[in-house]
Amino acid sequence: MNPNSESAELGPALQALIVRAEQALERGLPPAEQSPAELHHAMRYAVLGGGKRLRPLLVYAAAHALGTDSVALDAAACAVELIHAYSLVHDDLPAMDDDALRRGQPTCHIVYGEAMAILAGDALQALAFEILADDMARQLDAATVVAMLHALGRACGAEGMAGGQALDLAAVGRKLSLAELEHMHACKTGALIRASVQLGALIAGADADTLDALDRYAHAVGLAFQVRDDILDVEGESAVIGKTAGKDAAAGKPTFPSIIGLEASCERLAELTDIALTAIAPLGNRGVLLQELAHYSANRRR
Repeated sequence: MNPNSESAELGPALQALIVRAEQALERGLPPAEQSPAELHHAMRYAVLGGGKRLRPLLVYAAAHALGTDSVALDAAACAVELIHAYSLVHDDLPAMDDDALRRGQPTCHIVYGEAMAILAGDALQALAFEILADDMARQLDAATVVAMLHALGRACGAEGMAGGQALDLAAVGRKLSLAELEHMHACKTGALIRASVQLGALIAGADADTLDALDRYAHAVGLAFQVRDDILDVEGESAVIGKTAGKDAAAGKPTFPSIIGLEASCERLAELTDIALTAIAPLGNRGVLLQELAHYSANRRR
């Protein structure tokens, strides 16, 4: 199994972790021909059709920085990617962002229809919690399992992705302030990135100070990832970035370049990267994978 092209910019250690995450996802998803087969086909299409795997990588990298490489990490990595895949399926629906291209392929609802895409997203979200609860209960103490489930649930809900998407829909055609834009993306994109780092740290038994430092890192990386996304929406080509370039601007959605300009967006991106790297500086060489992911989020080409 080879790492997909979306993450080709990453080094060998992270590429190996992508393979590990892909294998965990393959094990966790229902077999394609198991009834109801069309639903399972749609779920597998949404998850296994490529992707950066940034969130699973953050799970692994956070735990590795704290000296842990437990098999429990595979369940957490799988769970956060299933949640991410579900969110993309629903975001692409006509009632949401109405997009026909994702990861260089037709979106799930284009291939399987809207109803089946909605069900696939619902099932992926449920499966994420099932895998996390089942696998963690066998390996970790109950308090840690509850903390992990709480972190993932919070990232999905009204204070996380769902709330961010609601703010995004309400913002179409409006001129947001930079603070409003960053809050929206801290929910829509950043919440799951923060949860990914938190899950890895919880598995590693991080103390409160370390959790706080890693959360500052993850908050900055989550915003940096979105700033870079908005820059790519202006500068990128659909064939390279794997989704429809220029779509946000055409839809009247507020972006960092539309609010503060392209040059200031690049400056904000550099500032956020510095904040992330400063937060994990006390980890020294142990944080090398987290450092690489911060640079990747800020400099990726797709």
